[in-house]
Amino acid sequence: MTKTLSDAAIQPQNAQIFDIEHVPVRNDPRKWSHLRKNLSLFLVSAASMIAGLAGNIQNPAVAAMQEDLHATSDQFSLSISNFILIQGLVPLAWSAISEVKGRKMVYLASLAMFTAGSVAVSLSPTMQMVIGFRCIQAAGSSAVITIGAATLADIFDTEERGTKMGIYYMAPLLGPAIGPIFGGVLTTGFNWRAIFWFLTIFSGVSFMAFLLLFKDTFRKERSLLYQNVLKAHLKELATNATPKVLSSGTSFETDVIPPLGTKSSGEHTIVETLDDLEKLPEVNLTWKDVSPIKPLWLVLRRWNNIVILLSSGLSFAFNFMITYSSSRTLGFQYQFNPLKIGFVILAYGIGCMVGSLVGGPWSDYTLAKLKAANEGKSYPEMRLHSTFLGVVMLPPVLVALGWISKQKVHVAAICVFLFLNGFFSIWAYTSMLAYIVDSNKGRSSTAVATNSAFRGIFAFIGTEVVVPMQDNLGDGWMMVVWGILMLVSGLLLLLVYWKGKTWREKAEAWEARE
Repeated sequence: MTKTLSDAAIQPQNAQIFDIEHVPVRNDPRKWSHLRKNLSLFLVSAASMIAGLAGNIQNPAVAAMQEDLHATSDQFSLSISNFILIQGLVPLAWSAISEVKGRKMVYLASLAMFTAGSVAVSLSPTMQMVIGFRCIQAAGSSAVITIGAATLADIFDTEERGTKMGIYYMAPLLGPAIGPIFGGVLTTGFNWRAIFWFLTIFSGVSFMAFLLLFKDTFRKERSLLYQNVLKAHLKELATNATPKVLSSGTSFETDVIPPLGTKSSGEHTIVETLDDLEKLPEVNLTWKDVSPIKPLWLVLRRWNNIVILLSSGLSFAFNFMITYSSSRTLGFQYQFNPLKIGFVILAYGIGCMVGSLVGGPWSDYTLAKLKAANEGKSYPEMRLHSTFLGVVMLPPVLVALGWISKQKVHVAAICVFLFLNGFFSIWAYTSMLAYIVDSNKGRSSTAVATNSAFRGIFAFIGTEVVVPMQDNLGDGWMMVVWGILMLVSGLLLLLVYWKGKTWREKAEAWEARE
């Protein structure tokens, strides 16, 4: 009988089969102490707040910046929309780099880029330079969102991932809510340049924290990209010399050596122990192996991914729309100054924070309950059952906010409905993000990067259309339109809950045959 890498790797077909997320690795991040895991979670969450803060912290300084730099409103809007778009698209490159150099190097490089961009904006004498250096800021801030979710997938198992995602995602969502407060205070107390010196200090401290305290979580054996490169290398060895004799004295044929973490044909299964892992030939990924195009295609050719990403994009555009349009309403109709506007918008951020804190554990609880009812077996789509409350409640509270704003009722009502919109939107989004990670095992960073691209494109469009919609339709009818869009987003989410398992399993079977 032809041997694989070792006799120890040959097991009966009924042996325990490990999925790719549980392939044996050295220094397994999932076996780290709770202190080490939670420290990593804290560092990633704190860094991700930078991305949220940087997006709109300059909004209260619009008048001061335009006067000092002799800029137009169109130029100021361009600096915001370009920031959102680049922040969404660049993660595709950061994801690919992390597959070669690991997570820590990406964090350090991106934070250094953001810090340098912040210094440059602070010193910029013209609006054109501000726009250019804001693009560098956007590219630097984009990594923490994408690689952050992938880092949590490295550390935490599926059963607790919803709770951890909820904790993690509070930071980038709280950032846009408290950004206007920081921007208003810094501009009022100093000048608009103080905003970007604050971001410089924040990102610089985060850089040092990652340099000194963060331990890399990436393990190449749990990457589908690495497995594919390994398989190609084994085939090349077999072509050049058949049978190939390894240093251990065993021979193999590549068609009986499965990729790590997957079930092979016949009686051969997987590498199940670290001893088996030691017998694999050394394979190093190169830049040629990590082009983001192919991994992006592998994510987008799954129908469940396309539908959930469309839903995610609409949800993210909603987040930018509601804070931007509410700020304009409070400024023009209520005549609030930037600092008061910031404190009112904080209600939305608090709603996001509470929704994330409650929605994450609820997602894990729902998954555990459905798993128990299914004889201890679970699949990613089960998690989406927990989103029903947010899907049903978000459209009506959004429409109510629009008509309350149009009638110019007391600002306390605005605060209440901003809170409810934040709560119900993140209630669903936390599970959505966890599903994107769970359903793309082995390529979670690419899937999250693709999600960032969808979010950036949709948010760019949403930001560009808010002003004409609000000016032409008014708050009431504009929110009716967005309420319909949020209903569509929710229906797409439910479609994945209903059909996603079938779509995903067909795609996985096709990829296995391929």
